[in-house]
Amino acid sequence: MARVAFLIANGYEDSEMKNPFEAIKESGHETVFIGIKKGDVCKGKKNTVSYEIELAAANSDAKEFDAVVIPGGSAPEELRVNEDVVKFVKDLNNRSKLVAGICHGPQVMVSADILNDKELTCFIGIRDDIKNSGGNYRDEEVVVSQNIITSRTPKDEPAFIREILAKLN
Repeated sequence: MARVAFLIANGYEDSEMKNPFEAIKESGHETVFIGIKKGDVCKGKKNTVSYEIELAAANSDAKEFDAVVIPGGSAPEELRVNEDVVKFVKDLNNRSKLVAGICHGPQVMVSADILNDKELTCFIGIRDDIKNSGGNYRDEEVVVSQNIITSRTPKDEPAFIREILAKLN
């Protein structure tokens, strides 16, 4: 089974964290919460779920993971300015491991500079960031481009989860 990192900070979109996490866990994959500081408890922006960071990005090794999932909300803005988080995502991509982001999650991918010539989607408010980073924006519920999977909003979660599980299995 795969070992999947979930990148979190306070303010993630609750369902975009909870639903993929539960589906991946139920499928038998190992999950690890990675963030800026081990032990911090991060809450969703709607305050319906919270998770504790199990591993600091500074102590994370991409060689030990098969995938990363980046939920949206306001958390990606905090995560993308942390060089250890960015390095982790960049290293996973360089190993052709799965990098999945929904809503604002691709902001971390932009900062990791991994979107050149990739097809992807995101929350419409950051589509220009995607284009400016060399990505090709598509307004679709889910886009799979090599090792990168992206979706737009919570309404696209079923397709996002389906494609992640297809890649992991």
